[in-house]
Amino acid sequence: MTHRPGAMWHDKFMKGKGIGFDLCAGAILTAGLSAWLAEAWRGNGWPVLGGLAAYALLVAIITSFRSDRKLSGWANRATLLRAVIVCALAGALIEPALFLERAWAVIALTLIALLLDGLDGWLARRFEESSAFGARFDMETDAALILVLCVALWLSGLAPAWVLAIGLMRPVFVLAGLLLPWLSRPLPERFRRKLVCVVQVGALPTALVPFLPEALRVTLLAGALLALAVSFALDSTWLYRHRRASHRTQWRMP
Repeated sequence: MTHRPGAMWHDKFMKGKGIGFDLCAGAILTAGLSAWLAEAWRGNGWPVLGGLAAYALLVAIITSFRSDRKLSGWANRATLLRAVIVCALAGALIEPALFLERAWAVIALTLIALLLDGLDGWLARRFEESSAFGARFDMETDAALILVLCVALWLSGLAPAWVLAIGLMRPVFVLAGLLLPWLSRPLPERFRRKLVCVVQVGALPTALVPFLPEALRVTLLAGALLALAVSFALDSTWLYRHRRASHRTQWRMP
């Protein structure tokens, strides 16, 4: 097999390292980010515990799929770093006022997550690490980030309850697939989905900007919700029309 540039030192570095090393590093980083976001040195430690609880749930999900070869690698490390950011933000939901007082810190973390979202795909191609797990890990991390930001906007009073529809659309779609098997079939690649995802992750932190006029915030969020609803409607329509085209294929974690 011919290695791409950098693949040899990558393989050497990865030898003997499993997912445990990455997950331990992630726990430390989660605690650090949560403490920084909540300014825990002032006595506000609950968001740190919340962040670690969210990370513990993430670890439980990841380690239920025992395949270190698939879980390790630079691409999945980049996605894991994004997941760490999501966990830190999830912990901050315990103190919703943090999304007002530390709005710029939240926005900065979200932008970092966006940059990492583009990096993990490049790393997967460069080091030949593409896998079904990596693709799903990437997708669900995006969905989790969107859900956390939606809950934050609602709890902090910056948006009405309907903003939760943005974050809940993906989980509801997945659950619907359990009841209607044709909804769980693989979808063809569409640039539209990636664009709509970027729109969501761009609109939600923008809505956290302190000086943003209320009317503009509501318009921005309503536009994001409309774009997401249209995208899901198009995918659902495609799946319905092709529900009998071939036998059902379920995605399985490797």
